[in-house]
Amino acid sequence: MSLARIHILSLFALTLFPLSLAAHAQTTAAAVSSDCSKLATRTEQSDCRTKYYQTRIVYLTDSSNQNDANEILVAVRNMFDPSIKVFLVASQNEIVLGSYPQELDKIEGFIHTLDRAHKLYRLTYTIAESDAGKRVGIEHFSIIAIDGQRTTLKQGDKIPVATGSSTTENSTAQTQFTYLDVGMNFDVTVSSIAGGVVLKSKVEQSSVGPSNTIAGVQEPVVRQTVLEGISSVPLGKPLMLGSIDVPNSTRHLDIDVSIEQVK
Repeated sequence: MSLARIHILSLFALTLFPLSLAAHAQTTAAAVSSDCSKLATRTEQSDCRTKYYQTRIVYLTDSSNQNDANEILVAVRNMFDPSIKVFLVASQNEIVLGSYPQELDKIEGFIHTLDRAHKLYRLTYTIAESDAGKRVGIEHFSIIAIDGQRTTLKQGDKIPVATGSSTTENSTAQTQFTYLDVGMNFDVTVSSIAGGVVLKSKVEQSSVGPSNTIAGVQEPVVRQTVLEGISSVPLGKPLMLGSIDVPNSTRHLDIDVSIEQVK
């Protein structure tokens, strides 16, 4: 190749090099200008947000109650620029956002990170009854509980109890009643921790005894055993919650619980 040809090619390359630098600078400037948080002053950032302002709807798929949605809303307001527009549409289970695209992408990713389904647990209560040291019965009760939410289980009868009476103008007597739950009642709340759960539970066993006459009215006597407390329970291992001697009898109750994660 001749020296003249080499010289011409060198001049052509030198001519293109500044053009490529200029194109790269323009691309970089465009990227910076559209990401408003990278601009130097608050005024530039504000103008940028106005220029590129958009609205976006983010649907919550796993936050099943309004309390969860409210917590996500508070997290977004505290973690991102106060100038962003954010609004919860509780009836539609969605969050409406207003900002520039790059920030909307960040907020949407943050929301999806927090929008997770609660864990499900199966609680199995075992109540073993003994009489005079001899095992007379064992009962098992299973409950599906959601992490952080209260769950109740009732099994038994409702017993009417007179609470008052009145006489109408035509001398007709009317008696008011309330109803007592008699049988087994469970009231539980589970909260996840590493390797297990914190269990807040109330176990109540009740039965009807002989009636008493009070002010001329036959009122039932309800025998009751209640175990209430907070325990740390490892997953898959039974935990004895309590051992109870029933007063004025030879009966004895052992109450334990085992918990496994379902989902």
